[in-house]
Amino acid sequence: MYIVYHLVNNAELTGGVIENAQVRLSQSGVTAGQPLVQMEMNSAGSREWARITGANIKKRIAIVLDKKVHMAPVINSQIFGGSTVIEGLDSVEEAEDIAIVLRAGALPVPVTIIDQKIVGPSLGADSVQQGTSSILIGLVLVVLFIIFYYRMSGFIASFSLIWTLILLLGILALLQATLTLPGIAGLILTVGMSIDANVIIFERIREELRKGKTVRSAIDSGYQRAITTIVDANLTTGIAAGVLYQYGTGPIKGFATVLFWGIVVSMFTAIIVTRFLFDFTTSRRNVEKLSI
Repeated sequence: MYIVYHLVNNAELTGGVIENAQVRLSQSGVTAGQPLVQMEMNSAGSREWARITGANIKKRIAIVLDKKVHMAPVINSQIFGGSTVIEGLDSVEEAEDIAIVLRAGALPVPVTIIDQKIVGPSLGADSVQQGTSSILIGLVLVVLFIIFYYRMSGFIASFSLIWTLILLLGILALLQATLTLPGIAGLILTVGMSIDANVIIFERIREELRKGKTVRSAIDSGYQRAITTIVDANLTTGIAAGVLYQYGTGPIKGFATVLFWGIVVSMFTAIIVTRFLFDFTTSRRNVEKLSI
C-alpha cells in the first residue's frame, strides 16, 4: 500500500531556514521514552513558521525531499520561536531518517556544473624515454639481423621497415591519436610484423631461385606466391584489432588503433615498396645473381 498526499505547487517553507534537527526521547506524559525529532529554525524561519502553523491547525504539513514525502505530521497548535517537536514516530531509525532529511533540506543549493575538464592518458618523461629506447633497440636489432641473414635484400627490407614507421606515425598524427604505453607496444609489434611479411617474400624468392629460375622470374613468382599468405595472416590480425577497438576502452583502443594501421602500412610497404625497389635494381642492368 502507498500513501498518496495532495500537495500545493510551491512549498510554504524551505529547508534553508532549519538550523538543526536532532533525535530525542520524550521525557514526559504517556509518550515517555518514545523517539521524537527536535527541530530548530532561524529567526526568519520562526516568524514564517508561526504564521503557517497558526493558519493550518489540525492539518498536515508534508516534509518533502527529492519529490518524495517522507512524513506528513499533523499541526496540533501554533508554534512560536521556531523550536518544533515531531512526534508519532515508530522507531529511533525512523526518527534518525527524518532528522537526516531535515538537515539535508537545510542545504537547498543545487549541484551545477560550472567547469568540465577531460583528463586524457599521458606519459611521463621517463616513460617516453624508455618507450623510445625500446623502439630504437628493437629496430636496430631487427635491421642487423635482416641484413646479416638476407644480405643486400636485407637493406631493401630495412628501408621498407623505416618507411613503415614513418607512414604509421604520420597516420597517428593525422588522427590526433595519443601515444600511450600500449600504443608504443603496438609500434614495436608493427616492426616485427613488417619484417615478417618481407621474410615470407624473400623465402619464396629463394625457393624459386633454387629451382633454377632467373632473378626476374624468381622475384615475380615469389611475390605472387607470398601475397596470399601475407594477406591471410594480416587479415586475421586486423579482425582481432577491430574487436579490441570495438569492445576495449582507453589504452586498449590505443593499442588496437596502432595495431590496425600498422597492419595496413606494413602490407603496403612489404608488397608495394619492396617490389618497386627490386624492380628498380633489376631493370637497370642485367642481374644474374640476387643477393638474398
